Amino acid sequence: MPKGIIGKKLGMTQLFTENGDATPATVIQAGPCAIVQVKTVENEGYNSLQLGFLQKKPQRVNQPTLGHCQKSGTGPFYVLKEFRVDDAVEYSPGQEIRVDTVFKVGDFVDVTGTSKGRGFTGVVKRHGFRGAKRSHGTHEYFRHGGSIGASATPSRTFKGKKMPGHHGNKSVTVQNIQVLDIKAENNLLLLKGSVPGAINSVVTIREAVKRQRKKDQHGTS
Repeated sequence: MPKGIIGKKLGMTQLFTENGDATPATVIQAGPCAIVQVKTVENEGYNSLQLGFLQKKPQRVNQPTLGHCQKSGTGPFYVLKEFRVDDAVEYSPGQEIRVDTVFKVGDFVDVTGTSKGRGFTGVVKRHGFRGAKRSHGTHEYFRHGGSIGASATPSRTFKGKKMPGHHGNKSVTVQNIQVLDIKAENNLLLLKGSVPGAINSVVTIREAVKRQRKKDQHGTS
């Protein structure tokens, strides 16, 4: 099976353990995804599956995209993403990938999503600056960023300086999130804690890279 799946963040809830402890959980509609294209070493140089998620009306896509999806017998999708596999021969276009065939309870995953956009913000909100002292003599300078460089030397502002600017709305990956529960009949995946993105935003769930690397090195999880 591919080492990941595409999903949509639905919101948050909480699960209770046998001891009565409440655990925060993010609910994700994970799949079902359709295989749109199978890429092999012979044709593309590597093995991977292109998965489609969230059906889209045919009249809302261009002809190349429509023809590409129709080759697999599936309709066009809002989201198309690739996932590497060890051997792509056992898969076929049009095959359905469900969450319970990819993950199981107790697995650890990496979740990638687009963080909430917060517009143009200052250095206090964007970078966590503490601001200036509110003492006598400080006037309208409480949330300023301070000096951004010297005058004669180096006579410029260095790249990467933390300054006000666009905050959020960028790709963020949170690693090593545990799978708490899987509701296969409703295609729901419950993950421990929070994941990046707003409600109804698209997220990508993949097998935890660091834990998989550790397993390959030591033979244990």
